[in-house]
Formats: sequence, structure tokens, C-alpha cells
Amino acid sequence: MNTPTFQTTISSRRSWFDLNLRELWRYRDLITLFVRRTFVSQYKQTVLGPAWAIIQPLLTTVVLTVVFGNIAGLAPSGVPSFIFYFCASMAWGYFSSCLTATSNTFTANAAILGKVYFPRLVMPVSTVLSQLISFAVQYIFFLGFLFYYMATGANVHPNLCVLLTPLLLVHMAMLSLGIGIIISAVTTKYRDLAMVVGFGVQLWMYATPVAYDVTIIPEQYRALYMLNPVTPIITLIRYAYLGYGEPYWGAYGFSWCVTFVILLLGVMLFNRVEKTFMDTV
Repeated sequence: MNTPTFQTTISSRRSWFDLNLRELWRYRDLITLFVRRTFVSQYKQTVLGPAWAIIQPLLTTVVLTVVFGNIAGLAPSGVPSFIFYFCASMAWGYFSSCLTATSNTFTANAAILGKVYFPRLVMPVSTVLSQLISFAVQYIFFLGFLFYYMATGANVHPNLCVLLTPLLLVHMAMLSLGIGIIISAVTTKYRDLAMVVGFGVQLWMYATPVAYDVTIIPEQYRALYMLNPVTPIITLIRYAYLGYGEPYWGAYGFSWCVTFVILLLGVMLFNRVEKTFMDTV
């Protein structure tokens, strides 16, 4: 009689940093199912359905163009305001939606997590991937507007830095994933933090050059301003697709360092809280 072999041993004894990517890969089919579930449930019972994926950034761009570009006079010189704001709001929308969604990982999926075993990181990873679908829809529309402005002779000049787009997406996904799972781990015990996540993300947007150009920041404070890890990502995206501004490579490298540290801390805290969160959620 053959002795059965077991692939997974469930134990409470885990180190602070236990990132079992091989196990996560074995559950890739489950990740796919969660991605589909998250995307479908997001637009279920809505009249316009997935069209909201493009309506929301378009409305945000219009508001930014009218309020900050026309009324406040913060529109950039030489670049059409609409494409300037659309470029940044599209990138920021992906980052903020990933952060907000992953910050609810434990509380939103407590019923599932308490019944069956699977790598808990499947949840936040699938959330980040599901938001990528909405971003893809927005990106296609963005390219349409970009080609239109290029055809009309606007001062828009994409360059080879557009090849960095996949890297920039991975960067935003890792940063939002790290921050999101830290918030998710903490909110299992302190629910007050969940109340301020949306407000905090909104404030963070105003601390990032989404509604304005980074050049309005005084030179003596610009180095401090660049400590915001999202700022060099937004400026690099605008430089890549619009040819506007300049890439701050030093700040971008620092942003990667911050991202790795935050993701490391997030995984450590996630693994720590995962053992006991069902007692506090």
C-alpha cells in the first residue's frame, strides 16, 4: 500500500518573513478565479457596467482640467491640459484603487479565510491584478487621445521611455500592495484606520503632482517633495508619453528602495497577523 504524500503542511510556526512564492504559484488558478470574481462583482448590478472604468477617469480629468487648469491657473504651458491631467489621473487611479482594495483584504474576506486554507497573499495579489483590467481599458482610451493630439500637431512627443510602462506598473503595484497589506493587517484590530484610508489617499493625491506640475514646487523644497515615492513615477510617465518635464532618475531609484522596504514590512506584518486575525476580525 502506497503511503500518501502531502504537499502542504499547515502550521502556526512561521517566521516573520515567509514569502513562499512557489506555493503562491501553485494556487495561480485560484488567483485567476479571484481576479474574475473581483472584477465582475465590482460592476455587477450597474447600468453601465465596465464602462465605469473609463467614465471615472474621464470625469476626474475634466474636473482637474476645469478646476486646476482653468480656474486655478495651474495648467502646464505648451501641453494640452486634458492629456496632461488624463495621463496622471490614469496612473494615480491604478495606484489608489489597488491600495484601497488591498487595505480591506482581511475584513472583506473574513468569511472565506476562516473556512478553507490557501496562501493568504492570494487575496491581495488577485486584487492588484483585477485592477489591472480597468487600467488596461483606460490605457487604450488614453492612447486614442494621445494619437489624436499628435495628429493635430499638439506639443506632445512620446519617447523611448514608454518602454518602461510595464516596469512602472509593477512598481505601482508593489508599492500599493505593500501599503495596502500593512493597513489591512492593522485594521483587523484597529478599525478606526479603515475610516481614514479613503481620506488619506485623497490627501496623498494632492501631495503628488496629479493636479499640477512639479515645477510649481519651490526649488529649495523639491528634494523633500521627491521623497513621496509616487511623485517620480508620475513625472516619469508624463515625460515618457508627453515629452513634458524631466525624469528624476535619482528620486525614482529612491522610490524603488522605499517600495522594497514597505513591501518587506508589509509581508512580515501580514504573516504575523495572519495567524491570529480570525480572533480579532
